[in-house]
Amino acid sequence: MTTQYWDANTDPRDVIRWALAGYPDLLMTSAFNLNGVVLIELAAQAGFAGEVVFVDTGYHFPETLATRDHLITRYPQMQFVTLSAGLPPEPWGEEQFRSDPDGCCRVRKVAPLREYLARKNPSALLNARSRDQATTRRDLGFVEIGERVRINPLAYWRREQIEAFAQTYHLPVNPLYWAGFKSIGCWPCTRAVRPGEDVRAGRWSGKGKIECGLWIGDQSL
Repeated sequence: MTTQYWDANTDPRDVIRWALAGYPDLLMTSAFNLNGVVLIELAAQAGFAGEVVFVDTGYHFPETLATRDHLITRYPQMQFVTLSAGLPPEPWGEEQFRSDPDGCCRVRKVAPLREYLARKNPSALLNARSRDQATTRRDLGFVEIGERVRINPLAYWRREQIEAFAQTYHLPVNPLYWAGFKSIGCWPCTRAVRPGEDVRAGRWSGKGKIECGLWIGDQSL
């Protein structure tokens, strides 16, 4: 299969199979949100058995870490890697996320992953972003060319499709999702989405920020 035949209806599994054939050192990044859990199942069905890399910032919800553990048990053919910046706890009330959320994301999330990728040097990254997640992703395609090739198999799937897939395959979705947390990051900077709000409105609410810096910005992957 070649990309010239792809359109919005292309099966994500076909995109993953194409990526596996062209980039055998393909590596997946994940934060184990709804999209991420669905991508792991799709990748398993497509034959992916590589690394799934997660960055533990030290501020994740217990439910997120429990979701990771469920996935490790469910997909033994994959290698789940947890990274950490190894930073000490910050004094209560003086945490960097309060005064400099961009800097907090940069040192606790972006830097550990960039350092790991510099060592592993994969030619392509598999990730679970989709167009309906945020205004910054509305033009997302299946493939992005940059520092590394970024493969986005779920680019065109709508939230309803993703939810239906998760329910069909009885996937271990983070229970916070069904409680209204439509995009789940670190607990200090994540809240449930209110009726009528954008699905990403619960991230960094009131901070004028909707991306962590992994995919957009001068330190993006």
